[in-house]
Amino acid sequence: MAVTSDIVQAAWVTGLLALTTTAILLVASPPLSWWIARTGSKWRAPVEALVALPLVLPPTVLGFYLLLAMAPSGPFGAIAEAVAGTPLAFTFAGLVIGSIIYSLPFVTGPLASAFRTTDGHLLEAAASLGVAPVARFLRLVLPMHRKALVAAGVLGFAHTVGEFGIVLMIGGNIPGETRVLSIALFDRVEMLDYVGAHVIAASLLVFSLVVLTFTYRWLRLP
Repeated sequence: MAVTSDIVQAAWVTGLLALTTTAILLVASPPLSWWIARTGSKWRAPVEALVALPLVLPPTVLGFYLLLAMAPSGPFGAIAEAVAGTPLAFTFAGLVIGSIIYSLPFVTGPLASAFRTTDGHLLEAAASLGVAPVARFLRLVLPMHRKALVAAGVLGFAHTVGEFGIVLMIGGNIPGETRVLSIALFDRVEMLDYVGAHVIAASLLVFSLVVLTFTYRWLRLP
């Protein structure tokens, strides 16, 4: 049978990784996107460039430097060892950190573009009524751009599901912990198990098509 227990296990790890990454990004990205969209600071361009780096860097490059940072002698790895007594490299927690960094531009970019269209007069009116900046952001801006929030979350989730290079670099191939579907597909091809490879590849292809179709239709809703 093509669908074996290790494929199901890899699908579980993939789904858990994507859900965890997306949940964290949907909390962290809106404030960052709002700052990028509205600030006049001289630091905006460098911050935007830093956030967008995963779009242009080969995943293995980003994964290599994250691996160095998460190693026991690296800054993140040393902190993890001191606090939790466990390393970050080749763990699920390390995968989450890498996935957040790698998927950040896919969530932050669409949100920043949407936030730039915010009606400034509405914000000024709310400010004149004594509404605090944080309350304006939570009660006005986010509900106003709920379609962009959903679309960004879906894109971030889908992008995490499809990760390969960075996962391989910092997570390795540990069954039940860091082996995701893209790695399982690679394993199947190496073993010349093309039936199993087709099952995984076709599932990811259909998933990606459904996600993109949903996103485009959602954004066109009135």
